[in-house]
Amino acid sequence: MSQAGALILILGSVFVLLAAIGVVRFPDVYCRMQASTKASTLGIGFLMLGVGLHIRTVEAASRGALIVFFVFLTAPLAAHVLSRAALRSGIPLWKGTKLDEWSDSEQAK
Repeated sequence: MSQAGALILILGSVFVLLAAIGVVRFPDVYCRMQASTKASTLGIGFLMLGVGLHIRTVEAASRGALIVFFVFLTAPLAAHVLSRAALRSGIPLWKGTKLDEWSDSEQAK
């Protein structure tokens, strides 16, 4: 295994670990979705890049690229839909939230 591939795999693993810690530690559903979407998407991208560098075949690289494309396309959309559903269901924001742009306009619908 190349050292670059190993370092990229470790970096991806760290991002996925940070996403998991964020899901457990953040105070409300909206912050948790931020952690799970941003950090895990970046972590999966690094992991697939590391796997592509480790295996070094066109098939592995193309599958990794398709996985990254699918995750980059679906994760932000899923987080948006879930946060919008949570907002419409009346799930409150964390009490330390400084800015609430959707306070009256979205919940009334």
